[in-house]
Amino acid sequence: MSFPFHSLGTPEHRADLPGEVDLIVIGGGVLGICTALYANRRGLKVLVLEKGRVAGEQSSRNWGWIRVQGRDMAEIPIALEAQELWTALEAECGGRLGLRQRGTAYLARDAAGLEGFEGWLEEARPLGVSSRMLDRAATEDLMAVRNGPWAGALYTPTDCQAEPWVAVPELARLAVSEGVMIRESCAVRGLDIAAGQVAGVLSEEGVVKAAQVLVAGGAWSSLLLRRHGINLPQLMVRSSVYASGVVDPGKGVGLPDVGAADDRLALRPRLDGGYSCAPAAYSELFVGPDSLRHLKFYLPLLKEGSFEVKLRPAAPKGFPDGWGTPRRWDLNGESPFERMRILDPAPHVGRLGRLKRDLATLWPEFGVAGQATQWAGMIDVLPDVVPVADRVSALPGLMVATGMCGHGFGIGPGFGRVLADMAAGDAPGHDLSRFRLSRFSDGSRLVPGPNI
Repeated sequence: MSFPFHSLGTPEHRADLPGEVDLIVIGGGVLGICTALYANRRGLKVLVLEKGRVAGEQSSRNWGWIRVQGRDMAEIPIALEAQELWTALEAECGGRLGLRQRGTAYLARDAAGLEGFEGWLEEARPLGVSSRMLDRAATEDLMAVRNGPWAGALYTPTDCQAEPWVAVPELARLAVSEGVMIRESCAVRGLDIAAGQVAGVLSEEGVVKAAQVLVAGGAWSSLLLRRHGINLPQLMVRSSVYASGVVDPGKGVGLPDVGAADDRLALRPRLDGGYSCAPAAYSELFVGPDSLRHLKFYLPLLKEGSFEVKLRPAAPKGFPDGWGTPRRWDLNGESPFERMRILDPAPHVGRLGRLKRDLATLWPEFGVAGQATQWAGMIDVLPDVVPVADRVSALPGLMVATGMCGHGFGIGPGFGRVLADMAAGDAPGHDLSRFRLSRFSDGSRLVPGPNI
């Protein structure tokens, strides 16, 4: 299996720029592509503009989980819908998304961890989740480990997985086959505004008119919005991933066939016989101007202490929150989005080395499997660890969907369907009040989502 993370390559989608459309989507990740697909099915003429490549950033670099487990209560109904949509999309794409229902397990090393899982389950059970608690013996069976370090687990058997670097490009091809226009290597420099409302976008290749624009630019969203006076306290953290080679089970109890995570590691079996693995609950924040500007919003999360985030010196050159990255630029000249087509951070090699040792301790087969590759991605996060999916009241015609906080891949079709119906003028079908943009400015108390 190839891992196309680090190269622009040749653009696959180069649709001619139309003069006018109904909806412009900024960003060719899973959220943008799904919104475009469903908006097109609602009868809208849709154009997706992507500065680099479809799924070039976090939409291809994530763990590949499609989970309901552990989500914020307000997200669960959308996540459940997303799983149904993934199943339908897999059929429409001829089985090419790599979708598998393998389940998700969160592993607890002690009674306190189990208590946290049980608290989430008590609240989530009325919403229709399939999750249940496992004791020590059942957890060891599930994880194919004897005398393991876990006291038990929270297990959701209906959770799914897919291959992100395969699935999102396939969804883009499906969207194009149905009439969506996608143009890669075409950065949006800014919004075209007339009479106080959105009139389209100014791209590096010209102006396109539209009555509605969706900003779904992942880690770049806040930078673009700030250029137009819209404050979104979004930051980004680095997460590193290690992809093993094919792991052959030995003569012991086998290998886990489930997506699983504890406080040290996470893993997912891939279709090629290898595993994608990561240091669970560990991320890194590169300090930049936005880190200081938005500190007040993140203090409740920092005080809670449930997220392991390591501070790193200044963000690399060209990053959205780099010290030298301009916050204002001439819309008729080169923008920061053209200067960095793909945000491709280097992985934390030391931390991945520790991860490999942890894996081999539990499953010796990992010690001889070899490495396929390793990579990192920048996860767009918000202070309460839930996304924004809303219209921007200060600028009619503008919508924003970002801050998926590391789980946008799985829930992408669900939010895409919601946003498409919003763009078509229909009710979204879910309570979106938790995801409103105004929660950062109306004095509301920010309540962090669950960290499980």
